[in-house]
Amino acid sequence: MKVIAVANQKGGVGKTTTAVNLSAALSELEKRVLLIDIDPQGNATMGSGVEKNQLSLSSYEWLVEGAGLNEVVRTAEVKYDVLPSNIDLTAAEVGLLGMDRREYVMRGLLKGAAYDYVLIDCPPSLNILTVNALTAANSVLIPMQCEYYALEGLSALLETIKALRASSNPHLDIEGLLRTMYDPRISLSRDVSRQLVTHFGEKLFRTVIPRNIKLAEAPSHGLPVIEYDRSSKGSRAYMALGAELLKRQGGFSSQLL
Repeated sequence: MKVIAVANQKGGVGKTTTAVNLSAALSELEKRVLLIDIDPQGNATMGSGVEKNQLSLSSYEWLVEGAGLNEVVRTAEVKYDVLPSNIDLTAAEVGLLGMDRREYVMRGLLKGAAYDYVLIDCPPSLNILTVNALTAANSVLIPMQCEYYALEGLSALLETIKALRASSNPHLDIEGLLRTMYDPRISLSRDVSRQLVTHFGEKLFRTVIPRNIKLAEAPSHGLPVIEYDRSSKGSRAYMALGAELLKRQGGFSSQLL
């Protein structure tokens, strides 16, 4: 089982879109996938067709109150499993802070889970939920837009990963950096993309996720874009990302830091 945290401390970079659609792509490629939503906004939950306001059990009960994984996981109309989230998760920070070895809670709860891939959609901040995800993960996938401030946010995230590697998860790897919402007509996007290629080389996914209206529409229908419009550019891009990820077989080293 490989656990990948989809994380970026900067919001609005396509993090949840990537978590949902990569989960769908890996499922299409015949992998058993669990998507864990640990963002209290519950966007990955809704984008997977699960109504966040009608949950009897959520990631809060799993993380804090001892509910079993099989009790909480929902199999929606999509082909992957979803461990859903809603606003109740805001109370998890208080609950986790009172626990011993609080940063290791998620790692312990995932032991023995019967999946090929677990993707964790992290909140856009460094809180105890994100720390739990990064401590439980084998690697981090970092979505980012090709804009000036994205590079600034990337530096902060890499420092966070470096610190966690020293404190709680020495084997945490960088799965890769993913360019999202890319528009080749914008010169700044092209310039930043070239900088990323220069600085990170093979650690940058070759797949680029374009700006695409179908990607933007799909969440309002509670579907990954692969289910919503299979022929769209967004769908093809995330299928390519899934194939690229499988081809890599987790072969990243820790040399990024």
